[in-house]
Amino acid sequence: MLEGKVALVTGAGRGIGRAIAIRLAKAGAKVIVNYNGSEAKAMDTVKTIEEAGGEAWAYKCDVSDFAACGELAKTVLEKYGRLDILVNNAGVTRDGLIMRMSEEDYDTVLDINLKGAFNTIRHFSPAFLKQRAGKIINISSVSGVLGNAGQANYSASKAGLIGLTKSVARELASRGVCVNAIAPGFIETEMTEAMSEKAKEAVIGSIPMKKTGHAEDVAEAAAFLAGASSDYITGQVLCVDGGMAI
Repeated sequence: MLEGKVALVTGAGRGIGRAIAIRLAKAGAKVIVNYNGSEAKAMDTVKTIEEAGGEAWAYKCDVSDFAACGELAKTVLEKYGRLDILVNNAGVTRDGLIMRMSEEDYDTVLDINLKGAFNTIRHFSPAFLKQRAGKIINISSVSGVLGNAGQANYSASKAGLIGLTKSVARELASRGVCVNAIAPGFIETEMTEAMSEKAKEAVIGSIPMKKTGHAEDVAEAAAFLAGASSDYITGQVLCVDGGMAI
């Protein structure tokens, strides 16, 4: 499905990013596994892809750094000559009630989750325009659709990603570049593992399907948006949330 395509997945060392990287590689794409934290986890993603017969390459880059993203784009384009799929998944949380939230916690989340996506899109968009083809997939969240108490910074960043998605989709559509967002709901990852059982039960009770999702559910949606089956879809938000945002 994606044979010959080159994909970059940010924050691909764990969780949803890892699952997306593995899924795109399974479909035939050559995958750049971006990370900024654990090199070991990124290399584990690469190893998993290679053991399955795929091709992957780990690259460290802080997506909140505009200049570093420029170097990332330069390196990727020099190595492969093109980029077909860009998945902006890198993200962090710094939860807290608005009355107690520090400026640093607000800025950190916005810089990585939202500005990070701007940085990569800004540096790779000339290549997409030149190719007159490409898929950009931004990983938002149901928190960006509905809002969430205690996550003003995270929700703002994820809502901002939706606005960024729609605006860039309008700008690039005439050149054959599709830009969409995925809004995961309550997905089982390292982030959710830290929650108490009581808190998990409360969240699951608010989900119409009464169950959590898995990183692979989001990865399947990403594979669809990355492939030819979605060539006439742009500027949309696909909620993978068990019905939370109904």
